Order: sequence, then C-alpha cells, then structure tokens
Amino acid sequence: MEEVDEKRSIRVLPPRLVLQKKEPALQWLIGSPFLSPLTIVSTLRCIHYLSPPESVSPDFHKEAEELRTLLLKGFYIIGAWVVGNFNVEEHASKAIDAARRLSQLLSHGEKAETQLMIGAVADINSTDIHFFVSESENCKSIDSVPSVIYENNPEKYIWERGCLLRCELPINVPLYIPFDSPSDVEKTYIHATELVVSKLRDPHVVYVVEPSCKNSNEDPCPVILRGSQMDFQINVSKFKHLSEGTRNAEGTSVPCANFCSKSKTESTVFSSENADIVQVSVLLNSSEKSQKSNAPVVEYFPAMGKPRLLVVDFKVEVLCYAAKFLPLTCAVSTLVIPGLVDQLNSMKNAILPNLLKQLPQLVPYHFCPPGFLHPITVIYELTYGETEMKQVEIRKALHLRLGLPFDRPVLRSASALDFSGRKDSSTRKGSYLLKDVHIGIPSSGVSGGQMSLVQGSYEYYHYLQEGFNDSGWGCAYRSLQTIISWFRLQHYTSIHVPSHREIQEALVEIGDKDDSFIGSREWIGAIELSFVLDKLLGVSCKIINVRSGAELPEKCRELAAHFENQGTPIMIGGGVLAYTLLGVDYNEASGDCAFLILDPHYTGSDDIKKIVGGGWCGWKKAVDSKGKNFFLHDKFYNLLLPQRPNMV
Repeated sequence: MEEVDEKRSIRVLPPRLVLQKKEPALQWLIGSPFLSPLTIVSTLRCIHYLSPPESVSPDFHKEAEELRTLLLKGFYIIGAWVVGNFNVEEHASKAIDAARRLSQLLSHGEKAETQLMIGAVADINSTDIHFFVSESENCKSIDSVPSVIYENNPEKYIWERGCLLRCELPINVPLYIPFDSPSDVEKTYIHATELVVSKLRDPHVVYVVEPSCKNSNEDPCPVILRGSQMDFQINVSKFKHLSEGTRNAEGTSVPCANFCSKSKTESTVFSSENADIVQVSVLLNSSEKSQKSNAPVVEYFPAMGKPRLLVVDFKVEVLCYAAKFLPLTCAVSTLVIPGLVDQLNSMKNAILPNLLKQLPQLVPYHFCPPGFLHPITVIYELTYGETEMKQVEIRKALHLRLGLPFDRPVLRSASALDFSGRKDSSTRKGSYLLKDVHIGIPSSGVSGGQMSLVQGSYEYYHYLQEGFNDSGWGCAYRSLQTIISWFRLQHYTSIHVPSHREIQEALVEIGDKDDSFIGSREWIGAIELSFVLDKLLGVSCKIINVRSGAELPEKCRELAAHFENQGTPIMIGGGVLAYTLLGVDYNEASGDCAFLILDPHYTGSDDIKKIVGGGWCGWKKAVDSKGKNFFLHDKFYNLLLPQRPNMV
C-alpha cells in the first residue's frame, strides 16, 4: 500500500458515494476516529432543512436527534458534501461549517480539539468533484485536496482493523402516579430515567466483557470492569493517541482484540455480518464491601394519596465500532455507555407524550443496507405493526437518507442483523435447503441471445423433502414454496414457507376449496397459487394463458421483460406438470430461445452435482436437438408471474 499524506489525501471506502445528483442536496460524510482523519466510510443525506437544500441550511437539531441513534458510536461526522451548480470554494466552506456545527451537537456540546473537516462540492451537470479540507474553526481557511484514493477492498480495511461491541440491556422503570395529581407523571418519569442514566456510571456497576459466541475451551475468560476503574473523561479526539501497548497499573486495559478471532485467512470474508463481536453485559454489583458494618434498615414513606403503578419497559441494545487495539475500559466508557445513554434518552423522548395512554412498543434493530460498509441502528415503534402508515413514512425517510430504492423493503425487521446466535425454527424454516442452484450451470446454447434471470435468492423445493411424500401431485405446491422463499429471502415477508397442509388451509379459508380439500392429494394450479400469494403475502400476480406448449416461445419477450423488471420466479403449469421458471435466453432477431427450468419433480438428495448433472435445473429448449418437445403441444399452459410489491 502506498504511503499517504493524511493532510493532503482523502481515502474513500464506499464503492460509490451515495449521491442523488439529479437535484441539489447536502450529505454528511462519515468517518471513524480509529481510521485516518480523512477516510470517508459512508455518507448520509441531510433530510431536514430550515430552507431549500441549495442554501446549505440544515435543521441541525432534528438532524442531530436522528443521527445520534442512527450512527454507531465509533463513527462520527468528518465533513459534508454539497451537490449543486454554484461557487465551489464558497459552498465547500459552508459545508465544512455545517459539518462542524452538527458534530458539536452530536457530542452534546463537549469541547473537543479542532479536527480536520472535509468539504466537497459536486457539479450537478458533470462528474467533477472538488475536495477541500480545513483544520481551523475559521472555515474560510480551506485547502484543496489534490489526491483521492479509492480503496480496493473497503470491507477488509474496516473489519480487519475494527470489531463490533454489542450491549443489550432490558430496563424496567416503575412509576407511582397519584390519582389526584396525574400532571406530575412527566416529572417523575424524567427523574426516574435520569437515575438510570446516572447508574450506568456508578462506581458499583460492573461490566462483563466476553466473546459473543463460545467456540472452544480456548476462548479467553470474561473480563470484569468496575465502574470505579472507568475513565469517563476520555474524549473521542484522543483515540488517535492510543496504541497497541497501552496498559495501566491495574491491568484493565486488555484490548478488544483479546476477544476477536485469531484465525483470519486469505479466504476470510470481511463484512458487517462476519465482523468480530465483543459482548458487553451490565450488572449491578450489590455485594460491594462497605467500609463499616450496617444493619439492614427499612424506611416507610406513606403515600399522600392513592397512587397507581406504571411500569415503563425499555429494551436497549447498542452496537459500537471499536479499533481492535482499543483498551476495553476505554471502549466501554467512551463508546458503550454513551451509546446506551443516547438510545435510552431517545426512547424516553418517544414515550413521554404517551405516558398516560398506550405505551409505545419500541424495538431497536441493526441493519447493514446495500452499499453500506457498517451497520446503522433504527428504533421502530411496533405497537401497530410494521405496515402501519407511521412506520412506512419513517422507513421512507430512512430510505431517502441512506440513498436506498423506494420500491423494495430493505429496512424491515426481517432484514435486521441477527446477533443472537440462535436458529429459530419457527422463522427460519427451510434455511438448510439449497439456494440459487442455477448459478454456474452451462450456457443455454442460444446464439446471440440475451439472458434475463431471476433477481436475488431463492430456495429449491422439490418432491419428498422433509420426509413428506408428495410424488405425483405436489409439484405446484413445491413451485409455490420456492416462490415464497424468494419473497422471504428478499425480505418482503418474515412468514415461514408454508407446508402443503398450510397452503390447503389458506385456500379453504378464502372459500376457494371445501373443508375436504385439507389433507387431500388434489393438484393445484396457477390460479390457486395466485390466491395463496395474495392471502399470505399480499402479493398480486399476472397470469399468462397459452393454448398449447408450442406457443410458449412466442412469450419469451414478455417473460424477459418480467425478469428484467420484476425479477421473481415464475410457475409454469400445464397438464399434470408444474415447473419453476428462473429465466429465459432470447435472441430477438432470430426468435431462438431457451428456458431456465427448476424442476420440482426431483426426488433425490440435495446434492448440487446430481441436480445440475441430471438436468433438474438447467436450460431447456422448446424443441431439443433430437426433435423432442419439452412443452407438450396438446396441453394448455398457465404461467404465474408474481409481481414485486412496490413498498418499503
């Protein structure tokens, strides 16, 4: 790796800077104190303004309120990026000034030593990008940055150097509210939560640090950190002065690396999902020795009026990014505890207006959206479910901030990172099945054709799986299961893939079949599949009817458009057979075409070589080289084309 002058060069980690260059916009540049000062890790779009975006006038308080929870501790604002058509240096200065103001709010007004800030300006009419940097609080003094380095392996750059700290803390706050003075409930509630916050820094609180998952008896023993050992005054700006060898007299500066995997190889996949995770648990040390002996004392405080008990439950769960060399005491005191405090305060403010109504069900989730190198944290109110319009609008705002598409779900709870280490059979049914078996199969043999394939992942369902004998009648059920697995794996739904009986029960429930249908071996077709998809997933379907298998090649242009625009697997049903279609290869000029068929009639073991080698997943021409018709000419066919929901 070439040597870099940190004050003259900017390192860009994201594969792309997440910009909407069709209109003027302001984006915050995100870095980390554990990386070089001018390393851009990600960008977040500013979505709250006091005036139009081109004036670079954000609503700093709203931005800080949202970013304080969204952004993991260990990442912070290192600059701002402006898109527009205007004076470059003037707007670079304004961007740097805006970044400094937001950074100050995010640090709760704590005075930190002046840090380098980046100001970047992109021309809305071209691809030109101009970077500037300022070390002075006087943003008029800026220097142009001539060198920008784009990292080839950004995931490795971040996760080879750092790890995640995870702390989960359920908190119950009991409140006694006088019936004759309910107006005091807000004061009581705020005071009670402030006591919880102060308790996190109590000398008698103990933090237990250990690996997230036990892999062997050689795992390091947990480390116990006492509140009395913590230095809560370490400023983020001082992180860069720490180094691997930092120790203190009590030996409590064991580095985070002590709990990270030592078995990294050249084939190791670096990502948020595979990052080293250090677990931090909070315990109250109630057995601390006292300087003098005391007998137990009970005090009685009579209530002035008849009260009622209100218990407010908080489920706090924070993630933090830390350098592996960082001592644990520093990591807990300057990352984990501030993260707990900020998340608790955010929940406190969300609950406050509803104290005497129905308390909201607040749940923190961690996501790593497409294009992002690190997780973000979102708190959802799930009292009325994820499809409630208020939650939909929150997700739309998040999609805007993160530069995500608005036609597919990326930030639903089904997409959240799972750090539990448990396999829940009720929600992960079928996770052992083969996925994406078409990848790597031989070409179709169509000369000059254009391939249009299923987008995303699916699971292969076929006869006799899970010890269930459906040979001869269950092919359409298996095709439906494959289709539903696609919607699960793309996070459109979190329901499990239904069994044959559950599919039959759904058809009876909507009135399409009689009760006797449940437990039977009756076939189903495209119409029934569309009913089930609508009932269980709310997915609409398009159905194409053809009078004969000979007409199917005429539909290739329409099928190619489906895979390009919708990307979902298709069920083809004709006669007594049903197949899953994963793609087409079509030469528009010659009309030559082939169909990528996933055959649910396979009865063997889930061996990818047997499946592909036996032609159970492969390209099929309507008429093969021996003149045999794959689609029967004396049968009509129905094609079920599930439509991708336009939703967030």
